Amino acid sequence: MTAVTDPMSIPAARPQRKTPKGTFDIIFRNASFASALFVLILLAGIMLSMVIGGWPAFKAFGLGFITGSQWDTQADVYGAWPAIAGTLTTAFIALLIGVPLSLGIAVYLTQLAPLWFKQPVSTAIELLAAVPSIIYGMWGLFVFVPLFAAYVQVPLSNIVEGMPIVGTILYSRSPSGLGILTAGIILAFMIIPFIASIVRDMLDQIPSVLRESAYGIGATTWEVVRHVLVPQAGVSIIGAIMLGLGRALGETMAVTFVVGNANRLSGSIMDPGSTIASRIANEFNEALGLQMNALIGLGCILFFVTFVVLVIARILVARVKTF
Repeated sequence: MTAVTDPMSIPAARPQRKTPKGTFDIIFRNASFASALFVLILLAGIMLSMVIGGWPAFKAFGLGFITGSQWDTQADVYGAWPAIAGTLTTAFIALLIGVPLSLGIAVYLTQLAPLWFKQPVSTAIELLAAVPSIIYGMWGLFVFVPLFAAYVQVPLSNIVEGMPIVGTILYSRSPSGLGILTAGIILAFMIIPFIASIVRDMLDQIPSVLRESAYGIGATTWEVVRHVLVPQAGVSIIGAIMLGLGRALGETMAVTFVVGNANRLSGSIMDPGSTIASRIANEFNEALGLQMNALIGLGCILFFVTFVVLVIARILVARVKTF
């Protein structure tokens, strides 16, 4: 007897990709490859030029260029640590304020907002994302800084003065409104539209049947968001946060207006400070010799920090995908 073969047990034939033979296919394939290769060449060129430009500073000061805190243009002594610390601190403050607000905006617009209110808020978010950074800086300097000094820094300093730890972090010796915390708040306002718009779009793309099924078994709105929407959009949320972090790390003009541009380390986030981008913006036009090399070295450090952020984002995305 002839054995009967089950048709379902036969593996389906994998479709074969056809090799492009036409002239336009070959042109399209080569153009696509050239575009991808161009990105790698551009990235390598930028990295190489930054390393070459900053190498004299790294060679002159060694590890002290990163860990040093003195920036003296008269004596040609340069230390990048105050700018590095200011960059990381302002970016952290921006994420601490901006991420919860962005997620709240996205969830409200996709799950709770009535139609008559959803469209105006969505339009406002898109408009905020298109506002140039210098406008944020001017608004921060002329409007936000005086209000922040009068209604936050002065009263808060009077309350926390003399307290351990809190009195150090939140006390302002010169409550002018300028400082690390002010820069972090302005950066939070700048990254909220980007994170909120991306997360909102991704939540809208989640099939409605998933939400309806969760509501059908008695889940609350919080449970739907926590156990259905967030896991489905987890990768996109991480990507949106890292995009916002990238802008916060490299923002220049808005931070330069409100950070105070003081080259010093302080235990208080209320005191003026500096970031890598603001220091480069303030001194690049007049820099010569070793000072120019030190500024390019700062740019190289910022490039490395951004690269580390990208690696962390890739790791987080890979971990989310495995769950």
